[in-house]
Amino acid sequence: MFTGLSAFPLTPLRDDIFDEAAYARLVERLVSAGVDSITALGSTGSYLYLDREERRRVARAAVTLAGDVPVMVGIGALRTSQAQRLADDAQDAGASAVLLAPVTYQALSPDEVFTLFEDVTAGLSVPLVVYDNPRTTHVAFTDELHARIAALPNVASIKIPGVPSEPRDAAARVQALRERIPGTVSIGVSGDWLAATGLNAGCDAWYSVIGGTLPDPALTITRAARAGDHAAATAESARLQPLWDLFLEYGGYRVTAAIAEHLELVAPDCLPRPVLGLGAAARRRVAEVVDQLGLRG
Repeated sequence: MFTGLSAFPLTPLRDDIFDEAAYARLVERLVSAGVDSITALGSTGSYLYLDREERRRVARAAVTLAGDVPVMVGIGALRTSQAQRLADDAQDAGASAVLLAPVTYQALSPDEVFTLFEDVTAGLSVPLVVYDNPRTTHVAFTDELHARIAALPNVASIKIPGVPSEPRDAAARVQALRERIPGTVSIGVSGDWLAATGLNAGCDAWYSVIGGTLPDPALTITRAARAGDHAAATAESARLQPLWDLFLEYGGYRVTAAIAEHLELVAPDCLPRPVLGLGAAARRRVAEVVDQLGLRG
């Protein structure tokens, strides 16, 4: 489950309450499309905006709806004890793995980040994915820190924040990290506009924002790259450049929510306040790109 496409669905709200019916529509699309795994409560899933009970409900819903598709559940929290309790909840819900991002208000030292993972993995009975997402969490990993954490028990994969845009540089980046970590630990790329480059460069998985709402084009890229057809993966990513341009301008979180709303998969204003989503003009641009590219599934 730590290879291929891992789709990160939104956690849609309606009137500030978890909209389980809309969530079911999103997850069922992913199952029907044939994604390799589903990651509930990632950044796309608004995990840090939700309280423990809400997150417990989302985790249970994801596992139930996913059927035979493996589900990873995000457990990031400000305090170690909170992350440990969320890990227990995820395991009780039947999650196949957990995803941990070190989030912080006070800046964390590398030793503090390592200790977080050390403490959490000590109580796990399922694998853990390391979530390296400095733009959102404001915690940056070095390869040395990745190597220390990857040696801990139950660590199965590292989600890196993109790769260099040049294919040769991307391959060198992936290889440099791979030389520092155990062979049992996979490397997954994020930053959707760089996913084809990362997969072509040797990443094992794509931890995908857009895959949680539009699994079909994400699977096209993933399957081509995994089959060694790098040209086809690159071509499909290039076709989606208008979408990636929106991601780079507005952020994948808000753009994906606007897509889901445009396709009537979720209710309007589905993000947790104070996040407002995109304004009217930006929403029109998103709708135009979705329609022009024929992005429906």
